[in-house]
Amino acid sequence: MLRLALYQPDIPQNTGAAIRLCACLGIGLDVIEPCGFVWDDKKIRRSGMDYVEGADIRRHDSWPRFTEQYKGRQRLVLLTTRGALPYTAFAFAPDDIILAGRESGGVPDDVHGMVDARLIIPLQTGRRALNVVTAAAMVAGEALRQTGGAIKEKVA
Repeated sequence: MLRLALYQPDIPQNTGAAIRLCACLGIGLDVIEPCGFVWDDKKIRRSGMDYVEGADIRRHDSWPRFTEQYKGRQRLVLLTTRGALPYTAFAFAPDDIILAGRESGGVPDDVHGMVDARLIIPLQTGRRALNVVTAAAMVAGEALRQTGGAIKEKVA
């Protein structure tokens, strides 16, 4: 199953939006802690609305714990402004993990060094980056399109 991983997210509302995104698209969500906010189930449920119950959420207390779980089994595909390959030119696999960095600073260099691919979303000149969940939605949509994993029962 395609998964989205959030590296030490800073903003609880974005985490809630990611939960909703993953539940709606039928993909898993990994949250790599520490978060920049206190994980409060009540607040997460509020921002994730009623989608929390239907989401496959796995919390990891650190980057090493996360990598232990997936090492050698799935590719890590990092969304980064420091990438070179546009996400539309990448060949996704059904079990890839799309990794999104912290809203305030992305991921550290050691994480960059451990991923299998670094992808960009081409933007207009002078624009820095998209919201992390907006970027994740675009890339997850493309990955699902390529792998045939998109849910087709309903059209939003």
